[in-house]
Amino acid sequence: MNGTALYERPSASASWRVALPHTAAAVPVARALVRAALTELKHGADCDTAELLTAELVANAVEHTRGDAPIELVVALLPTGCQVEVHDADPAPPGHLTRPAGEEPDPWQEHGRGLLLIRALSSSCGHRATASGKAVWFRLPVVPPPRRPV
Repeated sequence: MNGTALYERPSASASWRVALPHTAAAVPVARALVRAALTELKHGADCDTAELLTAELVANAVEHTRGDAPIELVVALLPTGCQVEVHDADPAPPGHLTRPAGEEPDPWQEHGRGLLLIRALSSSCGHRATASGKAVWFRLPVVPPPRRPV
């Protein structure tokens, strides 16, 4: 070994598309899939944050869309970071995903913090229309490993 870290950025993009059931059971499955994608390839994006934000997107898709059409999880690993998308059949945009950061949710309400977390912890986020509904996404940058003393 020449003293360099074992960490290497992926040299090319890789992506996965996985259909998930339109039930709460999709949340832990999506978390596990994102963690596996990031750790198996030693990608370098923050796995804990990716899992948390993925869980929020999947939970929102399950809770706020009608019907039983599957939800699709798309994980793209890029040299600069990762992008996670959750596709659902409802074309309505997610409420308050792009609300200015200074607007806080009502602390007395049970809901409203998931999108705040996505806005606060991701490098960027958004939504777009798809042929069958919408995709809600976030991006996380690659986090370089800590430097070790020489």
